Amino acid sequence: MRLICDLHLHSRFAQGCSRATTVQLLAKWAKVKGIDVLGTGDFTHPEWIKELKAELAEERDGIHYTADGQAFVLSTEVSLIYTQGGRGRRIHVVLLAPSFAVVDRITAYFLRHGRVDYDGRPIFKIPASQLVSDLRKISDDIEIIPAHAWTPWFSLFGSRSGFDALQECFGDQTRHIHAIETGLSSDIEMNDRLDQLEHVRFVSFSDSHSYWPWRLGREATILELEKPTYKGIITAIRTGEGFWGTIEVEPSYGKYHVDGHRACDVRLEPAETGKHGGTCPVCKRPLTIGVLSRVEELADRPQKEHGHSQNFYKLLPLHEILSLVLGKGINTKTVWDEYWKVLKAGKNEYDILLDATKEQLLAVTSSAIVDAILAVREGNITFTPGYDGVYGVPHFPGVAVAEPEAAGASYMAKEAESRTRQKPRGQRGLDEFFG
Repeated sequence: MRLICDLHLHSRFAQGCSRATTVQLLAKWAKVKGIDVLGTGDFTHPEWIKELKAELAEERDGIHYTADGQAFVLSTEVSLIYTQGGRGRRIHVVLLAPSFAVVDRITAYFLRHGRVDYDGRPIFKIPASQLVSDLRKISDDIEIIPAHAWTPWFSLFGSRSGFDALQECFGDQTRHIHAIETGLSSDIEMNDRLDQLEHVRFVSFSDSHSYWPWRLGREATILELEKPTYKGIITAIRTGEGFWGTIEVEPSYGKYHVDGHRACDVRLEPAETGKHGGTCPVCKRPLTIGVLSRVEELADRPQKEHGHSQNFYKLLPLHEILSLVLGKGINTKTVWDEYWKVLKAGKNEYDILLDATKEQLLAVTSSAIVDAILAVREGNITFTPGYDGVYGVPHFPGVAVAEPEAAGASYMAKEAESRTRQKPRGQRGLDEFFG
């Protein structure tokens, strides 16, 4: 059984998140997207955990928890801010837990170190190695995954506050780190360049701050298991048994792929950054060093032409494709109407992006949109790379695409829009999808 899993996302109780997110809406949009197993996010928050306990039913014969038939895994993200080696460190980690009983013990542990009620992603002054050691005393079935491992801020290898090695961060607990999350700005090919990551799995999740489909499931991990059980999921992550690979965006799309300074509209490749001594050529302030430069700094082998460590697809959310081809904002009526039309060619969005034939797609939408979907599937698109918090811009063959600020709803604006609007314009289509 193929399971598409998105295990890192957030509730409405995390800062900067959609205020409308509920368990029921997450369950519905996961089905529209084609996500088989969804993380709950934010299980340490006292209000969200009440909803999770009220809404999720425990399943004995399969995945542990479901809502309206949608499978969930109990998950959260925490921020660790501390000093090590004379430097400030800021690391985010994703936690997966097998049961509400274990979650209650995890939360009690964190309450001894601070508060959990102010944010779905709370902050603690706990070294990463200590966290792993302490949580394993609670349960061996807690999975700890460094989140968005290359992002400049708040990550394992981040240029601003991270480490140069997994061992440097986790010490004698490194053997219990079985996977790292690649994040939007890196991919399997980049991570394969580090010998130190030879024995860990690379997972991808959305880190979605909204239930809308252009955020939910934009990256995911694919497992092949006989049954969708929590034990099977963490066994696949830990051993590779049943681990197929990932669904990712092209890393150039990510907000921190190359170096730059957004305030001065400066975007630089690694070699150019070196020529400028790591400073902005306009204002002379330090550049935000992106993921590509950081990988180049730590890599000890060249990028492979073929034969990577695991399988992967590179996709874009369907909303992104439609918005760019139609030249309309991502949350406009035009894009939503087309979204629901295209979805009629398959069972869900992933089915459209991965499996629907050209003939099936042409039966419901224009040749320009079909060509764009197939170009994404076949890797025939290019990008103006993202930098310093600005998303990269996809370019489709034969389609003129404006810079993001001129494309109806800018990529930065749509991020804010998705967090604040109470209902997406696609609500009617959602209701029709479920009959």
